[in-house]
Amino acid sequence: MRKKRVLLFSEGFGTGHTGAAYALAEGIKLLNPDVQCRVIELGKFLNPTVAPWILSAYRKTVSSQPKLVGMMYKTQYHKSLNRLTKLALHRIFYTHASQVIEQLRPDLIICTHPIPAAVISRLKRRGLKVPLYTLITDYDAHGSWVNDEANRYLVSTSRVKSILTGRGVPSEYVTVTGIPVHPKFWERSNKKLLRKELGLADMPTVLIMGGGWGLMFGKDIMHSLTSRMDEIQLVFCMGSNDKLVAKMQANPLFRHPNIRIIGYTSEINKLMDASDLLITKPGGMTCTEGQAKGIPMLFYKAIPGQEEKNCQYFVELGLAEVLNPAIVNKWFSLLLHEDSSLEEQRRRRLAFDRHQPHHCAATVLELLGKPADEAMIESRAAARAQHRTEEAVYLTP
Repeated sequence: MRKKRVLLFSEGFGTGHTGAAYALAEGIKLLNPDVQCRVIELGKFLNPTVAPWILSAYRKTVSSQPKLVGMMYKTQYHKSLNRLTKLALHRIFYTHASQVIEQLRPDLIICTHPIPAAVISRLKRRGLKVPLYTLITDYDAHGSWVNDEANRYLVSTSRVKSILTGRGVPSEYVTVTGIPVHPKFWERSNKKLLRKELGLADMPTVLIMGGGWGLMFGKDIMHSLTSRMDEIQLVFCMGSNDKLVAKMQANPLFRHPNIRIIGYTSEINKLMDASDLLITKPGGMTCTEGQAKGIPMLFYKAIPGQEEKNCQYFVELGLAEVLNPAIVNKWFSLLLHEDSSLEEQRRRRLAFDRHQPHHCAATVLELLGKPADEAMIESRAAARAQHRTEEAVYLTP
């Protein structure tokens, strides 16, 4: 019997959209190996010459003119992509998209970025029969995500569902699944053993993530972070920004045995388990991974638009705070002097698990008519419960 096939389309505007696609694909395959998944960044796959130029321009705009990005987000917030834009995208990048779909013959297409969602919607208007699911990868829903041809929306929260229904999307077309995270984030591992494995000291540890592009913050924050490096271990993870990694490694300020500087790594799950506090930009994927690991978060420099909404959601939930020198000093004092009371609060607050990280993959399988392996889900849930009791699981006090 032919296996069911799921085709996931993304774009490389940041790392979260593609990360969500791979996370969902891995979750689906783990819960039901009889389902095949393929992830494609559509622009890069179909137009590898032009796409990197556009992504580079976007990255520079986000870094140098974040207010412009925010203004564009807000002015277009309630609007879907217009027909002219969809037609231009189709002709420039995705002329051969229908050929890819025909070759791979998927039973379901899932888009984790508005642009491929718009392109597949246009193909559906022209006769494509494959169901289209749109997975919204933030805690907000910009109008560009909305297409009449989408068969279902997979969203992070009931609030995002309300935003979509307020724009005319039928309620039965929207399913609250949470944002998927890779199965590596479904469980928590032993902190001390991981620190030994990663070559870290067994002491209060702060993980500082610069985002997929290695973005950083100002001197006042950096001074606060390094003021107690004799007592607190700092792990800087700067993503794919190799130049910034080299610059930091050459800076005498960071030449300390309790400071580790790394670039891109596939072991963020281990670093989160080994750390006591996460400092990061409020990208949808990183926030959700942090939530799955139960680590408290401090957010800096939210890109105006969806990251601001992500920040607002997690701060209101009590899982994060906005970074400033006073907040850094408060948390560093907590890590050094109130460890026992924090651990008790962490265990108590996770008695009710807000986030079921397997839920999105299990929901897709249910809708596909290929149920998840319940034994696998139960074993993962048991592992989470065990570490919730035995290991420190951190939430904002």
